[in-house]
Formats: sequence, structure tokens, C-alpha cells
Amino acid sequence: MTVFVTYFAILREQRGLNREQIETRASTYRDFYGELQERHGFTLKVDLIKAADRGEFVDLDSTISEGADIVFIPPVAGG
Repeated sequence: MTVFVTYFAILREQRGLNREQIETRASTYRDFYGELQERHGFTLKVDLIKAADRGEFVDLDSTISEGADIVFIPPVAGG
């Protein structure tokens, strides 16, 4: 299936892109992040990130649908 993913912070730095369209066989957001780790060498463990789809937070074990617009949100420090 085709999905869109937007990267922020360390994930954007490690990928070298802000956004891309990807073909995936993953059925859950957790599995999809695992695919991205393998493809792009992401160093953050899945348990440290949050996921959102179309502007709504989702459980990492929820099912991804065709055309999903996913954002993986790494931990953010603020001041």
C-alpha cells in the first residue's frame, strides 16, 4: 500500500528529507516504523516515538490504511 510520511527532528536529519511517499507491506504503525528503521537506519527505538495519522495521535499497534498521512514524532526537549 502507499502511505505518506513526514519526518521531524532527528528522524528528518537521519533521513535527509522532510516528507516522502512510500510503498509498504506493514500493517501497523509499529511495523512500519520498523521498516523505516531498516531502510533508513533510524536510531530511535520505537517505544520512544509517538505516531499520528491525518493530525490525530494513533496507537502504534493500530492498523494503517491505504493513503495514510503519517507523522512519527520523536521525543522533544524544550526550554
